[in-house]
Amino acid sequence: MQPIITNKWMRDWWILSLAASISFGELSCPSVSNAYPIFAQQNYENPREATGRIVCANCHLAKKPVDIEVPQSVLPDTVFEAIVKIPYDTWIKQVLANGKKGGLNVGAVLILPEGFQIAPLNRIPTEVKDKIGKLSFQSYRPGKENIIVVGPLPGKLYSEIVFPVLSPDPGTNKEAHFLKYPIYVGGNRGRGQIYPDGSRSNNTVYTASATGKIKRVVRKEGKGGYEITIEESPEGREAIDVVPPGPELIVSEGEFVKADQPLTNNPNVGGFGQGEVEIVLQDPLRVQGLLAFFASVVLAQIFLVLKKKQFEKVQLAEMNF
Repeated sequence: MQPIITNKWMRDWWILSLAASISFGELSCPSVSNAYPIFAQQNYENPREATGRIVCANCHLAKKPVDIEVPQSVLPDTVFEAIVKIPYDTWIKQVLANGKKGGLNVGAVLILPEGFQIAPLNRIPTEVKDKIGKLSFQSYRPGKENIIVVGPLPGKLYSEIVFPVLSPDPGTNKEAHFLKYPIYVGGNRGRGQIYPDGSRSNNTVYTASATGKIKRVVRKEGKGGYEITIEESPEGREAIDVVPPGPELIVSEGEFVKADQPLTNNPNVGGFGQGEVEIVLQDPLRVQGLLAFFASVVLAQIFLVLKKKQFEKVQLAEMNF
């Protein structure tokens, strides 16, 4: 059961503390995996909507690439690698919840076909274990073992994530069939711009709530940020916009702004991407039949060549006679 965090300040502090704990190498702790993506897990029964959109895109607004590599086909009850690549410039820094700059974290959600799941530890080959390291995988929710989430992880170490996947056996799993299946993936780098409750994080653009002249810009003491007072009309009606620490102001006192005009830059350097790939659950009997067919073709070609050589010898002997 995931904890529900309602207070925005507490939530930002919790996210920052979690990122710090990861940076000090606590990757093997199950709570790290359980923490991501806590907001999606609490608000969505399935991370993939009917439109095909993965719900992480509702909070991570910038679009970024993601790639996945899997074998073209796999045999039943076999462990294979699903490699998710989340590329980005590892030298860039993002705005943290306290307004300071820090490295980007990454995370991924892998939506496998029904029957596919993360391989048990005793089934994972040694060379694959070396690639996984201390990663901890978690099912999206109980009963959804085919939907796997991982993260947040330090992006400099895990821009490529290896998922050890176990294919189902149609002989024992009646829901599995020898077919071609789609695999969906979502990959994120950096913090989101919107929380599930609709409020904005400090990793986004802040805009003016009204049209008018900027009367006053006050830098807030302590936590940082700004309080911007906009004079809407000659009668003195005012609107106050609060900008948290992190985004940089691009306006100043005395300027005239329109409603929804940006007051800050866009500090977001991360984003979310999704993709899909197909994999075939191959019937071993089909493979054996194909190999037998290839063998018969090779033998037929060999016998044809031998017969041709024999016929040529007969013709040569008749000509010499």
